Amino acid sequence: MTSRTVTGADAAPAASKAAAAYQAGEGGALDVDRAFYDRFAGVRHELVDSFEIPIRSGRAWTVPQGHLCRIVTVEGPQVGDLNVWNLHDPRERMWAARTRQLQRAHISTYDRIWSTLPFLRPLLTVTADTLADYGVDGDGGRVHDLLGTRCDPYVNRMLTGEDFDFHCHSNLVRAVLPYGLTEFDVHDVLNVFQCTGLNDDDQYFMKDCPARVGDHFEFFAETDLLCALSTCPGGDLSVPLWGPDARDPLDVCRPLGIEVYRPDAALLTGWTPPARAAYGNLHGLRRPEFCAGE
Repeated sequence: MTSRTVTGADAAPAASKAAAAYQAGEGGALDVDRAFYDRFAGVRHELVDSFEIPIRSGRAWTVPQGHLCRIVTVEGPQVGDLNVWNLHDPRERMWAARTRQLQRAHISTYDRIWSTLPFLRPLLTVTADTLADYGVDGDGGRVHDLLGTRCDPYVNRMLTGEDFDFHCHSNLVRAVLPYGLTEFDVHDVLNVFQCTGLNDDDQYFMKDCPARVGDHFEFFAETDLLCALSTCPGGDLSVPLWGPDARDPLDVCRPLGIEVYRPDAALLTGWTPPARAAYGNLHGLRRPEFCAGE
């Protein structure tokens, strides 16, 4: 079995040395307490929920604050499209674009997914990633991307002239209906286990999923979460979905497993759930001035 780490002559061209635009000082909002999240590694936790999501479908589930959630490739390579909301206020949901800026375009261990305005806080922190050693391949591909978004039937109709109701967008729409959410609540995704990048023409590309049986992506819930995942109808993406060579990739579609764990309370010592953004929400507007005597 060959390693998935890509180095040396086969590696991508040297990356830009330009500094990241968004930075914080030592101990600031972007400085993750790695020692805290390392507590969960190599420890047996109490399993409180587990299930499989069949091929070309979606499911939503809850992850309580302070719990771990693991997404597993139970039968081999398969891409999953993940949405995340604050369970108690779905107006607060994952913000893919800001997460790309504050963390990176392809996330792994210790990276966080940040929520939308006016909340702007970590919804989850990645605690384990068995594909972390994939690195950067010869095409510049990396794993677990926030570059692209979910496949959807609207683009499919535009490109092919045909309707198909089991794209990730549709899978997620059906998944969240029992929680009172609609198509308008489905948002840009984290493409778990998906290998992507930008080509020389600055165009988005997707490659074969490098995951194997038993690979997993695990995160810690910083607040009570509602999660939804679609098992992408493109399967492991080894078959072109659009263009002259496109065909139905049904034979490369596989289920994904979900496991939710409750860590021992002692492991949470010193952890404080993140507060919403401290900004006062005035946006340059003045507070109303009341009449004298009021």
